[in-house]
Amino acid sequence: MYMEGNKCTQNIQNQSVNMADMDAETTTHTQPMVEEEEPLFSNLDLFLFSLIVGLVIYWFMSRKKPEPIPEFKKLDTPTLTTRETSFIEKMKKTGKNIIVFYGSQTGTAEEFANRLSKDAQRYGMKGMAADPEEYDMGELSRLSEITNSLAIFCMATYGEGDPTDNAQDFYDWLQENDDEDLSGLTYTVFALGNKTYEHYNAMGKYVDKRLEELGAKRIFDLGLGDDDGNLEEDFISWREQFWPAVCEHFGVEASGDESSIRQYELKEHSDINMNKVYTGEIGRLKSFEVQKPPFDSKNPFLAPVTVNRKLNRGGDRHLMHLELDITGSKIRYESGDHVAVFPTNDSALVNKLGQILGVDLDVVISLNNLDEESNKKHPFPCPTTYRTALTHYLDITHPPRTNVLYELAQYATNSKDQENMRKMASSSPEGKALYQSWVLDSCRNILAILEDMPSLRPPIDHLCELLPRLQARYYSIASSSKVHPNSIHICAVVVEYETKTGRINKGVATNWLKNKLVTDNGHKSTVPMYIRKSQFRLPFKATNPVIMIGPGTGIAPFMGFIQERGWLKEQGKEVGETVLYYGCRHKNEDYLYQEELEESEKNGVLTQLNIAFSRDQEHKVYVQHLLKQNKEDIWKLIHTDNAHIYICGDARNMAKDVQTAFHEIAEELGGMTRTQATDYIKKLMTKGRYSQDVWS
Repeated sequence: MYMEGNKCTQNIQNQSVNMADMDAETTTHTQPMVEEEEPLFSNLDLFLFSLIVGLVIYWFMSRKKPEPIPEFKKLDTPTLTTRETSFIEKMKKTGKNIIVFYGSQTGTAEEFANRLSKDAQRYGMKGMAADPEEYDMGELSRLSEITNSLAIFCMATYGEGDPTDNAQDFYDWLQENDDEDLSGLTYTVFALGNKTYEHYNAMGKYVDKRLEELGAKRIFDLGLGDDDGNLEEDFISWREQFWPAVCEHFGVEASGDESSIRQYELKEHSDINMNKVYTGEIGRLKSFEVQKPPFDSKNPFLAPVTVNRKLNRGGDRHLMHLELDITGSKIRYESGDHVAVFPTNDSALVNKLGQILGVDLDVVISLNNLDEESNKKHPFPCPTTYRTALTHYLDITHPPRTNVLYELAQYATNSKDQENMRKMASSSPEGKALYQSWVLDSCRNILAILEDMPSLRPPIDHLCELLPRLQARYYSIASSSKVHPNSIHICAVVVEYETKTGRINKGVATNWLKNKLVTDNGHKSTVPMYIRKSQFRLPFKATNPVIMIGPGTGIAPFMGFIQERGWLKEQGKEVGETVLYYGCRHKNEDYLYQEELEESEKNGVLTQLNIAFSRDQEHKVYVQHLLKQNKEDIWKLIHTDNAHIYICGDARNMAKDVQTAFHEIAEELGGMTRTQATDYIKKLMTKGRYSQDVWS
C-alpha cells in the first residue's frame, strides 16, 4: 500500500478590469451673434477642438493603470539548507559517527532506531536516528569521510512486501542507481516483519542484499524480527551480539556506562498564551480549527460521523458500521484503499495515570531535545499539557518494551522491583521468560505495571519521553467512491478482553469509534482521518471474474467492490462473474450486511453468494471448506476464465488455510504436484491476480 503524493496547487485568479468605451456627447449652445461679425471659430474648428478634447479625456480615463502586484504571504516553510538535507554535514558538525536510518509505519522501527542511537553513547561513540525521507540518501557513498562511521538500517516491511511510506524514496533510489559505488560504506540491517505474511521481512532483506551489491561492507549479519513471535526479544538478542561486533571492528571498548541517558529536557510554562498550546493536533497548530487541504498523515481531515450502527443482531461482540463525511475535503479514494484514523486514549486511563503519579495533568510543558541539531525537536507536539500528551500523542495501552522498563528501573525504591525490571530488559533466558510472562502474556500496560509495582513512581516527564507515539489505525474502506464519492464506510469489531490479571483491556481505536455518536450533546462527532492508497484493486477489465474471500470484518473491502461492480452494470458495462465467499459464526447473530448482500445477489451483481456459518452445525464450516466443495467452478474461473482472487481478513489462520485450499484444488484439478501448485499460485500473485489485504 502506498500513499499517493499530495500536490498542493495554488490557483491564482487574475482579475482584469474592463473599461467600457464611453462616447462623450458634447452639446453646443451658441448665442445669437451679430450677422456682420465673422465667427471666432468655424464649425470645422469647433469640431476639431471637441475631438481633441474628447481624445485627451479618453486617454486620461482609459490609460492602463499599473496593475497592483498581488501580495503573496510568504510561506513559513524553512529554506532547505545543507544542515537539513545533508546527514554527512550534520554528523561532522555534531561529532556523530553512527547513523541509524529507519523505515517505519507504526513507529516500532523508529523506536528501535532511537534505542540504537542512544546505545552508541554507551560504547564510546555518538549516534543519531534519521528518517531517510528527510535526507539525501545519495550521500551514503560519502560516509567514509567520517572516521569509524557506520550506517544501521531498521527497516520494516508493510503490506505485501512493500516499503513503509517514509522509506519509499530510499527504496526507489536503491532500485534505480545501479552505478552507485558504496564501497566506502559500512552497514548492518535489522528487519522488522511478521512471519504470517507472504513476504516476510522483504524490505529489510532487500536493503541488506542491495547495499552489498552496490559494494557496501556488511559489518554484522542481517537481524530478522518477527512480530508474530516476540519482536522485542528478537531485537534484544540481535543487539546484544551486534555491539560487541562493532567494538571489535572499530577497536573500541564499551564505556560500561549503563546509566539512563535522557534525550529531552523538561520545560514548564507557567505563563503562556493558550493559543500557542497544542490540544491534539498531529501537525500544524490549530489545524483542527482551520482545516486546509491537502489532507495526509501530518494533516488529517476532521470527518463528521454521519452513521454509526451496530451490525450484529446477537452474540457478545459489537460489530459496527460507520460512515464518515468527506464533503468539501477534496479527498479522493478508490475501492480497496485504507482509511487511517487517529484515535484518542480512554480518559479514565489517563486520569488514573495522573492520580497514581500524583501530578497535575493540566500543567503546560515542553520536552526539548538536548541535541539542538536534531531534526526532531520534541517527542510529540509541544508545548502541550500532560493530559493532552497522554490522551492524543502517547501509547499507554500496549505492554511497554524492555527499554522503557530498563530506563524506569532507577525510580523503583524496592530493590527487588528494580532488579526484576533490569532483568526483564536483559538478554538472559530468565529475563526473557520473566518479560514474556509478567508483561506480554499478562497484557500489562504501563498503568498496570505502576499499579502492581507500588515502589515504582517515575517522574511523569521521563515516562512521557519513553512511551512510544500513539499510532493511526488502518481500516479497509467498505464503500466505493463511484457510489459514495463524499462518504467513507468503516466496518470493525470492538476489541475488549479480560487479561490474566483480571483486568479488562479495551482496544483504543474501536472503543473510541464505538462512542463516536452522530451527535454528541448537539455537536457533530468527528474523526481525524486520511487515505492510504492500496494495491488491492479490482481488475482493470471489468469483464474479468473476481473471487472474493472475506469472513467476518474481512467483508469490508468487498462491500466496495460489489458496489462498484453494480455501478459498472448500471452504466451498461459488461461485468464478469462476481463471486463472494463470506463467513460468520451464526446466521441469526453476526451475518454482516445480510440485506445488502442478498439484494446484490437478487439483482445479479453478485453471481454467487457462498456463506459459511461456522457454528450453526455440529462440525465447524469455514470459507476454505466451501472453496473445496466448489472446486470445479473455482478451477474453471481461475484457470480458464482469468479470474482475480482477493482475500481479506485474518493472516495467521484464514489466509493460510485458504491458500492451502487453492494449492489442493490446483493439484487435484490441474494435475500438479504440490510444488507445481505452490508455484502456480505464486505466479498468480506476481501477475496481480492473487491479492491479500490481511492482518494478524
